Amino acid sequence: MVKNLATFAADEISWTEAKGFPYAGTYIGLESIFKNVFSRLASEWIDYKFAPEDYIWNEDKVAAYGTYSGTYKITGKSFEARVVHIWKLKNSKIVCFEQFVDSQSVNYALK
Repeated sequence: MVKNLATFAADEISWTEAKGFPYAGTYIGLESIFKNVFSRLASEWIDYKFAPEDYIWNEDKVAAYGTYSGTYKITGKSFEARVVHIWKLKNSKIVCFEQFVDSQSVNYALK
């Protein structure tokens, strides 16, 4: 995922994980995104994934909606959560990502 993202991301990509989500915050640049989001997803979860249902496109914005799922390694609890990703593009590169997610079931899996 990160290698694919690097191909399409602007140098100073802004990545926002939703308030209430375990990795909430805004991260700038691929190194920060990898450290604070993707490396944690890979090391803390089993089979964490986003299953998109559909995409909506309008000029320089793309929305993808679907379901997150996975099992938290420490507790062994699984979850499913509805999610929307908003991607903003400039010159064919991703400049901004924002996540909207029902975090309750994700946070329940952590306890």
